[in-house]
This record gives sequence, structure tokens and C-alpha cells, in this order.
Amino acid sequence: MGSFSIWHWIIVLVVVLLVFGTKRLRGAGRDLGEAIKGFKKGVKDADSDEDKPSAQLEDHNRDSDDAAAREKQRHDDKTPR
Repeated sequence: MGSFSIWHWIIVLVVVLLVFGTKRLRGAGRDLGEAIKGFKKGVKDADSDEDKPSAQLEDHNRDSDDAAAREKQRHDDKTPR
């Protein structure tokens, strides 16, 4: 009553195959596999975007360009006309 023997699992497998058929089970397995692959790829892409040195470098360059523009503006404002 506690655990099932191998014969119980074989009977369950045969009943599932008879009810659903091999074609539908194969399609369901393929769909599940593709969903898992897509999820893993999405997680990998999200992680790689955050850890990219080039993204961090672009942020740094943008900040330094903004600082340089502000400094130039300050210099232009102080220059007599």
C-alpha cells in the first residue's frame, strides 16, 4: 500500500499510451522541451546583458561625455564676449 511495484507503473504507462497515443505524447514532450530551452535562453540572455563589460563601458563613456559637455558650457559662460 505504501509504494508501487514496477508492475503498477507498467500498467499506468500502458493505460496512458492507450488513452493519449504515442503521437500526442511525443508532441507534448517536444513542446515541453522547447519551452524549457526558451526559458533557459531567456535567463542566460538576461544575465549576460547585465554582466557585459561593454554595457558598463558605454554607461561610463556617456557619463564622461555629459561631464565634458557641462564643463565646456561652464567655460563658455565664463568667457567674456
